[in-house]
Amino acid sequence: MSLDLVPTGRDVPNDINVIIEIPSNYGYVPHTLSGDGDPVDVLVVMPLPLVPGCVIRCRPVGLLAMKDDSGEDTKIVAVPLDSVFPAYRALEEVRDLPQLTLERITHFFEHYKDLEKGKWVRIEGWQDAAAARREILAGVQRFKATPAQERPRF
Repeated sequence: MSLDLVPTGRDVPNDINVIIEIPSNYGYVPHTLSGDGDPVDVLVVMPLPLVPGCVIRCRPVGLLAMKDDSGEDTKIVAVPLDSVFPAYRALEEVRDLPQLTLERITHFFEHYKDLEKGKWVRIEGWQDAAAARREILAGVQRFKATPAQERPRF
C-alpha cells in the first residue's frame, strides 16, 4: 500500500504550548477522516525535513495508538517509497526503526500537551503495518461516508 501524504512540516499544530521538537515530519493522509473528525495523522520518518504542505509518496510501517482528552488520536508512521528515498527499502515494520526513534516519538506525544490545562494523552502502544493500513482504510471509508458538503476542507 502506498499513500500520497501531505506533511505539514516538522512541528505540530500551532496550538502547542511546550518547546519540544517533533522527531519526524508530521502531516496527514488526504481524503481520510479519523475518529476525531480530522484527517488521519501521519509521521513521515526520514532524516530530511520536508517543505510544509508538500505531498510525498509513502508506505505505512506501523502506528502509535494513543488516546487524549478528545478520544482516539492514532498516529500512523510511514516511510517514503523507495523511488522517493531508498534508504528505508528493507524496513517493513515500525519495530525495524531504531529504538531511539520510537522512544523519541513516544516521548514527544507523551509530553506535547503538558502545559494545556485539562488536556491529557495516554500512549497505548505500537502496532504493526497491517494495523496502520486498516486505520487508513477506515479513514478513507469515514471520508467517503461523510456527505461532501460536511467534509472538512483540507
